[in-house]
Amino acid sequence: MAANDTVPKMHPDMQALIDARRPAPPNQTVAQQRENWNAYSGRLNRPAPDTLEITDRTVPGKGHDVPVRIYRPRAAQGLTGCMIYVHGGGFILGDLDSSDSIAWGFAEKTGATVISVDYRLAPEHPWPAGFDDCYAVLEWAAAQGAGIGIDPERITMGGDSAGARFSACVSLMARDRGGPRLRAVAMMYGNGGGIDGAKSMELFAEGYGLTAAGVKKFAEHLFTDGPDLSDPYCFPIHAEDLSNLPPTLVHTAELDPIRDAGRAYAAKLILAGNDVTYREARGMIHGFMRARFTGAQAAAEYQMICDFLAGHMA
Repeated sequence: MAANDTVPKMHPDMQALIDARRPAPPNQTVAQQRENWNAYSGRLNRPAPDTLEITDRTVPGKGHDVPVRIYRPRAAQGLTGCMIYVHGGGFILGDLDSSDSIAWGFAEKTGATVISVDYRLAPEHPWPAGFDDCYAVLEWAAAQGAGIGIDPERITMGGDSAGARFSACVSLMARDRGGPRLRAVAMMYGNGGGIDGAKSMELFAEGYGLTAAGVKKFAEHLFTDGPDLSDPYCFPIHAEDLSNLPPTLVHTAELDPIRDAGRAYAAKLILAGNDVTYREARGMIHGFMRARFTGAQAAAEYQMICDFLAGHMA
């Protein structure tokens, strides 16, 4: 580390995330990583309030029925706005349960109906399987969502980490295909693809949950034949045209190896003329939304995301 590189102090709210982790043996299998991830998530999750009606079902995808979990406020009358939520987990981890608290919180705080997507995971299902599932859910929500109380004109999309990346990819394809119109996209500690020379990959390589080595390993699982950097639907940051995309929130964590890639994607969206809200959670690490139950500032960061989404679904 260079002498002028100063690592910011970690916010106290993040200690809950550090404490929830357990030492992991080296060279874990994917199955072991999933088991540990689900256990870690379970330590931080909270039961959904009884003010929400929660339903599991499937929707038709590309040669595959996609499991989803639908959260709808019981007090909702008529059609509501909709958020399609895409969980994180490095493209290889996570399911409807691991990010349950994040998903139900969006429904509780925005008054919208939330559809959480259980997309297919790598390495069993490499790119573009998970992406195809997310796009299929958007098409279904726009075409059939009225049947579950969704206003097809008020759909937003968002996710954290890998889910943020998929959300960016989906918004780009929807624009190019003349697909369903998204009111907004929320990207939490994610990006549109990596960048060369990212200082954050050095400063926060270890000790903050997500590691720089982990970022690289996740990519290897997702792209078993190697990444195609020229594919804009896989790497939106390299797209030749990023104009005319939905209003986008890019919400990074300051102490995160992929922070600089998030900053760079936000900058490219701004330069392309889009409506962009950029926020950096000071002193926070990758996954900060999971600390909202125990930390006041983490709760405020989460509320800011909810306010952004609610404003665009009004």
